[in-house]
Amino acid sequence: MPSFTRVNPITGEIASTAEAMKAADMPAIAARAGASFPVWADMGPNTRRAILGRAADALLSRKDDFIAAMMAETGATAGWVMFNLTLAERIVREAAALTTQITGEIIPSDKPGCLSMALKEPAGVVLGIAPWNAPIILGVRAIAVPLACGNSVILKASETCPRTHALIVEAFAEAGFPDGVVNIVTNAPEDAAEVVNALIDAPEVSRINFTGSTRIGKLIAQRAAGHLKPCLLELGGKAPLIVLEDADLEEAVKAAAFGAFMNQGQICMSTERIIVVDAVADTFIAAFAARAAAMDAGDPRLGTTPLGAVVDQRTVTHVNALIDDAIAKGATLVAGGRSDSILMPATVVTEVTRGMRLYSDESFGPVVAVIRAWDADHAIELANDSEYGLSAAIFTRDAARGLALARRIRSGICHVNGPTVHDEAQMPFGGVGASGYGRFGGRQGIDSFTETRWITVETKPGHFPI
Repeated sequence: MPSFTRVNPITGEIASTAEAMKAADMPAIAARAGASFPVWADMGPNTRRAILGRAADALLSRKDDFIAAMMAETGATAGWVMFNLTLAERIVREAAALTTQITGEIIPSDKPGCLSMALKEPAGVVLGIAPWNAPIILGVRAIAVPLACGNSVILKASETCPRTHALIVEAFAEAGFPDGVVNIVTNAPEDAAEVVNALIDAPEVSRINFTGSTRIGKLIAQRAAGHLKPCLLELGGKAPLIVLEDADLEEAVKAAAFGAFMNQGQICMSTERIIVVDAVADTFIAAFAARAAAMDAGDPRLGTTPLGAVVDQRTVTHVNALIDDAIAKGATLVAGGRSDSILMPATVVTEVTRGMRLYSDESFGPVVAVIRAWDADHAIELANDSEYGLSAAIFTRDAARGLALARRIRSGICHVNGPTVHDEAQMPFGGVGASGYGRFGGRQGIDSFTETRWITVETKPGHFPI
């Protein structure tokens, strides 16, 4: 089997080597997953629970390997790796707990003597396509609940972090899943489209979940639609954080800095737009800019700075272009700025208005736009002025007001007095609009990865008109 390499974005050295699978290899992998499906689906819920529990233990036992792989492949800080690993373990344990919650219901029938049931049954083979930015969390999320529901899975690893994703599958293999239940696909970047298309086309694959860009998500949905295969898509974001005139500004500044710059802004929930009402805008901007200016970027291997590296030079080029466009159109730079290095500074751009690319384009980097609003109603209007709808946040001392405003924002997630970056294993996670559809997490995941069947049992003689 040919191989491909991933280069360390900081040192330029080889970070990892993985098998360069081709589209022609996919039918055999899908067939293997399909053949194993009945064995796993027939296992009792507590057997599945025990194996998933062992998988969680096996993930934690690879802590040092995950730190080394993720740092080398993506330039992540050790803190971000451990955040990934901790949440991933919780996702697996939550999935294990769900095995006995995959229940149906008895539905009253108008037909005398008819016992009518709705049952949740495994869908078959689930293809999970995971990205690089939170690779342990999102790689595990792609397969954990599908496995809990009795499906076999194929994890399509990111070309950016094949070793990190392979470590997940190695941990699951150690846990004792039957052969063929958990599978991984690695491929060179130039073969990605053909490999994914071949997996979607495979007759054994019955469900697809994808986390990544909106552009690629649309292509996956279109391909899957040709086979009438359901998708769960968690795509891009342009998360707004609203600061109202009665907000606790200290808390708002802390949450905004965390949301905008955690993992260098390379999170789908990252705070991309801070919408501040005029009454407190100057005070908030001064405090927020000072906090951003104090957040240094440095080599993540040293562990001495809050910010590490962005994933590649393309991110630098993209973020620089957004900054340049905004400044050229009248925005003001108050912290950070352009960079020629993947060690990018925390950057804050104020007076951002519609027509600037930073207003509407996802940056996926350490830059945040500050937009002024006249009042709360205008702030909601600005928050909704986006094709995206994943996460949002509102800061106000009036919780009832915050809840009322949260319900007016078009997003799958909204937090009152909390950051836009917030994830828990048991919560329904997903967006609307260009941020995708479907939900990961907790009991919502059961609906995504099972088929609901209507089954009846007749207990009385039938009476028919003919």
